[in-house]
Amino acid sequence: MKKINLVLYDSATRKKRAFILADENRITMYVCGPTVYSYAHIGNFRPAVVFDILFRVLRHHYGAESVVYARNITDIDDKIIRASQETGEPIESITAKFSAIYHEESAELNVLPPTIEPIATNYIGEMVSMVERLTANGFAYVADGHVLFATKRFDAYGSFSGADHDEMLAGARVEVASYKQNPADFVLWKPSKPNEPGWESPWGRGRPGWHLECSTMIGKELGMTIDIHGGGQDLRFPHHENEIAQSAGVHGGAPLARYWVHNGFLQMGADKMSKSLGNIVLVRDLLKRWQGEVLRFALLSAQYRKPLEWSNDLLAQAKQQLDRFYRVVEEAPEVVPSAPPQNFIDALDDNLNTPVAIAALHSLRDRITDMKGDNRMEAIASFKAAGQMLGLLTTNPRQWFEGKPSKDLSVAEIEELIRQRAIAREKRDFAGADRIRDQLSTHHVVVEDGPTGTTWRRK
Repeated sequence: MKKINLVLYDSATRKKRAFILADENRITMYVCGPTVYSYAHIGNFRPAVVFDILFRVLRHHYGAESVVYARNITDIDDKIIRASQETGEPIESITAKFSAIYHEESAELNVLPPTIEPIATNYIGEMVSMVERLTANGFAYVADGHVLFATKRFDAYGSFSGADHDEMLAGARVEVASYKQNPADFVLWKPSKPNEPGWESPWGRGRPGWHLECSTMIGKELGMTIDIHGGGQDLRFPHHENEIAQSAGVHGGAPLARYWVHNGFLQMGADKMSKSLGNIVLVRDLLKRWQGEVLRFALLSAQYRKPLEWSNDLLAQAKQQLDRFYRVVEEAPEVVPSAPPQNFIDALDDNLNTPVAIAALHSLRDRITDMKGDNRMEAIASFKAAGQMLGLLTTNPRQWFEGKPSKDLSVAEIEELIRQRAIAREKRDFAGADRIRDQLSTHHVVVEDGPTGTTWRRK
């Protein structure tokens, strides 16, 4: 096998580590997916895009058939139940609706479908079995209709995240109840109220705790120890800490994952973007104005572990840079992508350094301007391959520059004005041509005259 130099920052060891295969024929990755109770905000899509890049890199190196990527859907949760109670809409309708919307928006951002998409409520039987095993192994206890994980019985609890005592209490996710042996103990199974969904179990009618769901789906679909577990850094504690503890409790202490990868927050100003703070920007609203690749490029503009401040300026810069890239593709739209340049691959292999990878694309673009003939076409083929590995440059250039449909002018209306402007220029009516250009500009349409003719694009 060819030498591969992929390096990832491992949150468990808090350092970069070379990615070494356990099984070259089956590379496994699990990422915590959406809880489908409402529209997703752009912050929800940072992990989706980041781990899509990692998925693409793994497939590039090891082959698509060797990479098994699971990203779950949580369809039972307090937020979902609350949304149902507030709207009167059945839970199944809410989760089906927002799962479909999440898939549609993912496709707009060129996020590849995962290999497996486990849905939590399809694994209730396995969850009950896991809780029974944890109880039998002495890691869980029953109290007041609940089954709780006894954190003091797992010696390594807290070491993964480095959480202190106060963080453990804050992360317990339920109020500190009198029936807990330790305030940091977390719920594996809870009783359901009469107006809540529930399933029969040895402890009565109830439903699973949030942390239990991911451990169960990983064990069922991917195995005892997976290669990579990913998610946002806000999941390190308590979610991933709890996953590690309960999985070790049923697997004889075996590690849940060999590498842990976490992306940084998306911020609005100084604050993390979150629904609880009310500072969110919905993807559905952004897509009314911006193409999906613009959102994707913006999300990739910072190294994935660093915070990224979201703004209209960031989006405008992303659009501007993509326009430059599409000008290259426009020269030879039929050229078949070949192999990405090595410096581009090296950047992604260095802990998914997308800013350096994008810089490599800019550098190649600049070199293409001085090339001619076959060399130029070969370079464009490599350029397209690199762009598409980032999930970019997938649109026909003409469609790209037409942009999102405008409320002011349709494509046909724009092209009619372009035609009238060309006639004015032929008649040397330059004042009339300028008036048409100005008219188009007021509708956010940029006209560009070049040696091969006139082109246009939306701002």
